[in-house]
Amino acid sequence: MTTPPNRSHGRKSISATLTPQDLMAARPRLKGAWTAKVLTLFPKAFPGVLGESLTGKALDEGLWALEAMDLRSFGVGKHRNVDDTPAGGGAGMVLRPDVLGRAIDAARAGTPEAPEDWPIVYLSPRGAPFTQARARAWSRTQGVTLLCGRFEGVDQRVLDHYPIEEVSLGDFVLTGGELAAQAMIDATVRLLPGVLGNAASTEEESFSRGLLEHPQYTRPAVWKGRAIPEVLMSGHHGQIEAWRREQAEALTRARRPDLWAARKP
Repeated sequence: MTTPPNRSHGRKSISATLTPQDLMAARPRLKGAWTAKVLTLFPKAFPGVLGESLTGKALDEGLWALEAMDLRSFGVGKHRNVDDTPAGGGAGMVLRPDVLGRAIDAARAGTPEAPEDWPIVYLSPRGAPFTQARARAWSRTQGVTLLCGRFEGVDQRVLDHYPIEEVSLGDFVLTGGELAAQAMIDATVRLLPGVLGNAASTEEESFSRGLLEHPQYTRPAVWKGRAIPEVLMSGHHGQIEAWRREQAEALTRARRPDLWAARKP
């Protein structure tokens, strides 16, 4: 049994950061708060939707922290160049290893070296799929560093040199990793203690038990001639749970046979 944190738990943690000042203004950071560091060419894209609703409230309360680090500040030369043409020829540009190396080293300062305590992630369409299980694993770490790719990607030597895992949001290509980063952070932050306020709700959601979520209903009892299923109005919790389980299984079999086949008996 854990004891509730005392007042010292609410003290601000002060650390050196290259985060733009406007992102951190008026936002406290509780000591030990889970932190997302984002390496991006577009730091003003953050917090974006993460600053709204429950994730935004939790950010304002210091339950988690966000650092958007501008890759351009680590650029080369007068114009802060961050990319160059692909070796061997080809279309597009590739993010330079020297630039990314400096950025990653800055992001790693003061963080655990073990990947299981603080993953470093490159958002890439060739990466492993992002799943609810991965979000839950990240929520149990101290934080995560997300590298947002642009152009034709990053120099492979960066991925070979650092303990970086490549993760994909899905089988499609985005212009950059910023939208994927926000989606992954959102999925992780909502699992942190105190963010949603009801831990049971995360256990009943889609994918949490290897199933899609059952249908949901609320008032009015009848809408456009369609009534709420009688079992949900019965007050019989055992029957309600059984109905929800049956619905979740039926939906998963019909819509996601891959999930159904992957479930353990």
